[in-house]
Amino acid sequence: MKPLLASLLLFFGALGGAAAADKMSGVPTDSEAPFVARVSADLNARFPTPDAARRAGYVRFTDEDSSGSISYANNHWTSVDEAHPSQLWYDVNGRLLGADFSVLQADSAQAPQKWGVDPRRWIKIGAHDHFGLRGPNGTTVYSGMGSRKVPAGSSLEHPTASMLVAAGVAKSIRDVRFTFFFPAIWDLQVWVLPNANGAFAEMNPDVKPVKGGGTS
Repeated sequence: MKPLLASLLLFFGALGGAAAADKMSGVPTDSEAPFVARVSADLNARFPTPDAARRAGYVRFTDEDSSGSISYANNHWTSVDEAHPSQLWYDVNGRLLGADFSVLQADSAQAPQKWGVDPRRWIKIGAHDHFGLRGPNGTTVYSGMGSRKVPAGSSLEHPTASMLVAAGVAKSIRDVRFTFFFPAIWDLQVWVLPNANGAFAEMNPDVKPVKGGGTS
């Protein structure tokens, strides 16, 4: 999902492991269009709201980004089929916007060839951690960090509240609401909301970010 990539760039700069795909039009090719149609119909039916995503095990882990999307992940980083995206994204009003499908880089040296989608659509995202901290007035502050911030004696692969305190990103373990490891993946990002720029485009002209709309 382009929203996730935007969030990663915000957190970590280039991240070292995130590589942009060869430039392609956002409009699906003839071989890609059936995939987009199938997942759009399926995901809109099963996950129309954030509550539906939460019931299925997805957890919010980002603020609203520059595309107007808020991301939810289920911590299952191998999408075994089209029905199992690793991430879903919603706008601030709870409208389903899109999804990510992923394959572990450890399981695939090359970009995946799945579902008729051009392999160039898949991007590399490097390993990192995500976390949510207690904010003012019951809000959650979402952020993340790469390996360079992990303190000695801790592990990127096994983040803890204590590690975040030691890294200086949390004042107290009581302020840590969640943290999880995001492994190195191949990532495929697709809008399931109709998009005049194409289902694989970076932005959707019908989605307008709301300033301050990403905290809850």
